[in-house]
This record gives sequence, structure tokens and C-alpha cells, in this order.
Amino acid sequence: MKIRLISVPVEDQQRALEFYCDILGFEKKLDIDLGEFRWLTVVSPEEPDAAQLLLEPNAHPASKAYQNALHDDGIPVASFEVADVGAEYERLADAGVSFRSEPADAGGTIVAVFDDSCGNLIQMYQTAQD
Repeated sequence: MKIRLISVPVEDQQRALEFYCDILGFEKKLDIDLGEFRWLTVVSPEEPDAAQLLLEPNAHPASKAYQNALHDDGIPVASFEVADVGAEYERLADAGVSFRSEPADAGGTIVAVFDDSCGNLIQMYQTAQD
């Protein structure tokens, strides 16, 4: 069993694609027209053959309710590892990204939470260095 695809609900697929690629630095992997929506995935350029992030429309009422509840409660829908949370925080803040929390120590792991502008909170983390 392998993890190859993680789904993140988004309010607008095109806006999500622009945010995740232009701001975060991911690369588009798949973009398949499905009529009203797209099968739209992005990957890390550092690991293009690893897990894909599916930018999935939150068109279903349960998906929208789930997304809104997590956002309202301050719970990130996903976590992304970075080498330096402080540097990424500065880079993203300079790009206009809205942060829910500044970098903070969470028991040996540094974390920060930002809004992806598509209805989600995302956590980025840096593991403790040996």
C-alpha cells in the first residue's frame, strides 16, 4: 500500500492552481478536463514522482461543510514539510500570503499555519535538525 494521491477541497480550481504553483512553488502534474471540473494535481518539483495533491472542487455540500468547519476551527487540512520554516514564512508573507500563526516550536518541530486563499488552512513544518 502506498500514498500516491491526497485530496484538498478548493473553492476555485484555477485560483488554487495559481496559488499552489505560483506562490508555493509546486508544479502541475495532471490537468484532465472532466466537463464542469478538472482532475487537477500538483507535485513538489523536488519529488515529481511522489504523492500528488489533488485540487478537488468542494462542490458537494458535505465537502464544503467539512472544509468550512476545519477552517473556522483553525485546523489545517494538510501539512507540508519545508527545510526552513522561518525562511518560507518570510517568503510567503512577502508574497501576500495570510498567516494564521507565525513560526513556533511545537515540541522540537517548528510549525506555521497559513491560508491558501481557496478555503483551507495549511500547516508547514520543519523537523528538528540533528
